[in-house]
Amino acid sequence: MVASHGDNFDMTNCHSVFYFNFAISKTSFPVYYKSEENSHQMLDEHLQGTAIQSVDDKSSNGRRFYLESYGCQMNFSDSEIVASILADEGMGPTRQIEEADIILINTCSIREKAEESIRKRLKEFRIYKKRKPELLVGVLGCMAERLKSKFLEEEQLVDLVAGPDAYRDLPGLLRKAEDGDRGINVFLSREETYADISPMRLDENGVTAFISIMRGCDNMCSFCVVPFTRGRERSRSSYTILAEARDLFERGYREVTLLGQNVDSYKWQNPETGEVTNFAQLLDMVAALDTGLRVRFSTSHPKDITDEVLYTMASRNNICKYIHLPVQSGSSRILELMNRTYDRDWYLGRIEAIRRIIPDCAVSSDIIAGFCTETELDHQETLSIMELADYSMSYMFHYSERPGTPAAKKLKDDVDMETKKRRLNEIIRLQNQISHRHNQRDVGMVYEVLIEGNSKRSEDMFKGRNSQNKMVVFDKKPGLKAGDYVRVKIDNSSSATLHGNIVA
Repeated sequence: MVASHGDNFDMTNCHSVFYFNFAISKTSFPVYYKSEENSHQMLDEHLQGTAIQSVDDKSSNGRRFYLESYGCQMNFSDSEIVASILADEGMGPTRQIEEADIILINTCSIREKAEESIRKRLKEFRIYKKRKPELLVGVLGCMAERLKSKFLEEEQLVDLVAGPDAYRDLPGLLRKAEDGDRGINVFLSREETYADISPMRLDENGVTAFISIMRGCDNMCSFCVVPFTRGRERSRSSYTILAEARDLFERGYREVTLLGQNVDSYKWQNPETGEVTNFAQLLDMVAALDTGLRVRFSTSHPKDITDEVLYTMASRNNICKYIHLPVQSGSSRILELMNRTYDRDWYLGRIEAIRRIIPDCAVSSDIIAGFCTETELDHQETLSIMELADYSMSYMFHYSERPGTPAAKKLKDDVDMETKKRRLNEIIRLQNQISHRHNQRDVGMVYEVLIEGNSKRSEDMFKGRNSQNKMVVFDKKPGLKAGDYVRVKIDNSSSATLHGNIVA
């Protein structure tokens, strides 16, 4: 499985891009990941332009909001929180933008092209504003924090702006906007985790769900804007996380993904006892709720994948054997310029530990081609680390400078575009080969698969993922449904999908 695009995209902080609740322009956003089937943890081109209805029923006072989201899994999770806050105010979601009293767009500031696409989308909203002058338009998320003055003063379209830590203030901001003032709150909190808010689930299958366990980032990678748009790291109470996971399981969900900008840096101190819960302990507690609940997590920073985390994963069958471990570059010199806090040998040591402690674990990565001062030797070191790490898939991008980052301030973007694209293509070609070998090795294997729903290609087939996060397609059998576990023998594979049959 391969994902690629022209711009760098720090998947350490933003694992994937989602479109949900509610219809989105086909031209509004680029695609990073192409697969034969839908995978909620990776970008799928089939999600573009689709409308996903909330699976939670809440009463409405007649007012409707239309919510469009771009960006990472955290944005997906945040939009569920936003929907819940608005529902508590008596507002209901709509798939039809023409029905909306409020249009909200949850934004991503990771890539330049993402920002360009969102600004184009905002201009499209002018049509609806002209037809319905009382219509309110709001910008949420990372772009809201970074470009608040442009949205309010230059665009002359946006009525309210709310940063990632200001969603509780949305009802007040909306009332202010209704009174003719422009509402704005982009304050970055050191405490906000939305731990007490039950998200309105916007997922499609009712089987898999995300649980946000921490927010923010302290790592300060030189290419990344996330610490400036999402603030410092802070972790949720383990009690609220366990309660949310238990509630999801009781409602029929069978897989949860623990989510954070750097999920494995989770650390929560009980204010009453002083006891500290780290990520390995939290992972074990969630998995212990029920063996029928699968547990995943995303995304990991290599510095925090400790042996304790790995042994915890190995000890429980329902903790999925998959780690997304972004390397970004195979060159120690470039890694230092990126401020990644590790070098090549240290990273390979973590890969060796994963293989030793969890032999059947799949590892994926993020790779940036053409970072500042990257030489041909640096590039070759990236190609070689891909082979050594044996990634099951990768997200691959060429570097583009983001305003306000340390790299933009201190380093010169001196690798020409032709070289960046050529190196990126070589990285993509190699990952295709490695991924193909991975899938070939799976032929003949039997995996436990969680059924997520019908295959897009045929109503006579199911789709689901194995523990290693690979999508599997297989013929239906009577009596089975989404949320059931089945054992599937892999008969053949394509570049992104495994094909098989249910075995007893």
